[in-house]
Amino acid sequence: MDQGATHFTHWFQPQTGTTAEKHDSFLTLKTTFNNGIEETVAIDAFSGSQLLQSEPDASSFPNGGMRSTFEARGYTIWDTSSPMFIRNGPHGTAILYVPSVFISYNGDALDEKTILLRSSEAVSVAAVKLLNLLGDKETKHVFSTLGTEQEFFLIDRAIYNLRPDLKISGRTLLGNVPPKHQQLDDHYFGQIPSRVLATLSETELELYKLGVPVKTRHNEVAPNQFEMAPIFEAASVAVDHNLLLMETLHQVAHRHKLKVLYHEKPFKGVNGSGKHCNWSMSTDSGENLLEPTVKPESNYRFLLFLVATLDAVHKHGGLMRASIASASNEHRLGANEAPPGVVSAFLGEHLTEVLNAIEESRDVKVHSQSHLQTVKLGGTVLDLKVNALPQIARDLTDRNRTSSFAFTGNKFEFRSVGSKSSPSFPVVVINAAVAQSLDAVTAALTKAKGTKEQPSVDDVLSVVRQFTKASKNIRFEGNGYSDAWGEEATKRGLPNIKACPDAFRQMVDPVHVKLMTSQGIMTEAEIKSRYHVMMEKYAKDILIESNTLKSMILTGVLPAAYDFRKLLLDSLVSQKSLGLDVAGAPESSILNRVLELVKSIQNATDALGAAIEKINTIEDELEQADFANGTLVPLMNNLRDLVDKLENVSPDKEWPFPKYAELLF
Repeated sequence: MDQGATHFTHWFQPQTGTTAEKHDSFLTLKTTFNNGIEETVAIDAFSGSQLLQSEPDASSFPNGGMRSTFEARGYTIWDTSSPMFIRNGPHGTAILYVPSVFISYNGDALDEKTILLRSSEAVSVAAVKLLNLLGDKETKHVFSTLGTEQEFFLIDRAIYNLRPDLKISGRTLLGNVPPKHQQLDDHYFGQIPSRVLATLSETELELYKLGVPVKTRHNEVAPNQFEMAPIFEAASVAVDHNLLLMETLHQVAHRHKLKVLYHEKPFKGVNGSGKHCNWSMSTDSGENLLEPTVKPESNYRFLLFLVATLDAVHKHGGLMRASIASASNEHRLGANEAPPGVVSAFLGEHLTEVLNAIEESRDVKVHSQSHLQTVKLGGTVLDLKVNALPQIARDLTDRNRTSSFAFTGNKFEFRSVGSKSSPSFPVVVINAAVAQSLDAVTAALTKAKGTKEQPSVDDVLSVVRQFTKASKNIRFEGNGYSDAWGEEATKRGLPNIKACPDAFRQMVDPVHVKLMTSQGIMTEAEIKSRYHVMMEKYAKDILIESNTLKSMILTGVLPAAYDFRKLLLDSLVSQKSLGLDVAGAPESSILNRVLELVKSIQNATDALGAAIEKINTIEDELEQADFANGTLVPLMNNLRDLVDKLENVSPDKEWPFPKYAELLF
């Protein structure tokens, strides 16, 4: 209150992909009696119990059947590991935000943060055990760290308001790319437009006030696409700050008459947006456990943590795939802008050679690239052979943007996470899987050590060799976009999951259920609840898109097509009245094409309408999700193709919605 706060809220993260808050003022009425006269005065007060917990309606948030409508009680509880912050409100007010977890009356997690905190503790316990075995008795806690690269589009809000599909579903359900879009590669890292730069700068200033260490901003590949990224932090705090960034950018963009689009694929034909999650582990003294140093082959601690991470991805890649699945992200995955549905790990030439050498019990080859004659021994320095330019440090690994889980110097980059989603659950899965594998590495090293006080180098290398062999199939250094990789992944036994409902089913796979329950990260009830929430949300998202598309066609596209048809007919009638031959008139061929497309669109719209009626009769959300994926999605795709062809032959003044050229430029 000394900082000007007039209200407070428990700020939490239900399973909606965003945040929730309820504002209460500090106003308290204090009543006293003086000589039999009641006196009531207004004071500002904030009790410890108000700070500690609050009580939202648990049945009004996604809960996967865990709470009935009449079982409404739930609790938000202060997360003391995440800093509180104050945001300004209207009319001189200010709100104290208290980051919180959200649980049911029975203590079940109904949010994203509770399980993230549990998974962070699990990976810390497992990592400390391994460090202790290696002789590190000083480290008491290990943090999973996270840096999120948030991609998004910014478009003019006035034009946005004329697109019902963008307003309702977050993406364009109709539309063709203009002749020029991103093919010249001239937008990426280009000069930031002044209006956008003003928006991003103001967003940065607002975020600094909230304690968010945002650092990077730049143009992305597609027109009107951009990125912002912060400095790495502890994972739970980083998730809070990512959601704060998204909310703040939304508010600031509105002030600049722009609209921010977080949908993973708002525009067909150009790159979509992701949220690259850069994940690592750090000790309480600040040491990065995935820092390879110049000679990773002799950095035995690094090698153990590296192979544990690879083992985790190999065993639970299917669950990682489930963690990033959504109706919106499916448009982006595997579309030559994001990794495919197969989860694989990329290490780069140097680390691949190190692990291969250990597996084969041979010396590591001198690592340099023959085609780069200026690379110094060890591949760490580049001499550009220009006197005015200094030598530069070169990373041990290149980057592979086609890999879903790529090692990028001293961290792994989970590139598959969607821009609209909370990064929480993907990090939960990584933490849980790595914690399990760290325990396995510790057990194997303890066995190899035997009665010795500390494990020897040979003991460490034998364990590294064991886990390298076991997880070798998850490593892929090639082009993840290629069809050949999908075939190769199948041969390796890696799950190649292409449909959301199939990805969600990984949640209830017994192997993945055991991963979560054995470490106390999620109960079976919580897993089942989240599985049902995912399925239900997917079906609803597709149904919303279907109804929106149907409405746009019936109220916009077809009436415009009828007007265009009349225009062509009137022209032909006029020409015929003048005695002209209309058989070979240009309008005649266009009219035939329009008539053909209109008939096809009407039939396809009727088919979509019938499917919408059908899905509304299905009560089970799992069946709804399968029907949405197998029936509604193909019908929408077919209908869009037809409408986009009609757009190509229709005059701009007759088309009812702003086209891509207006939205992207």
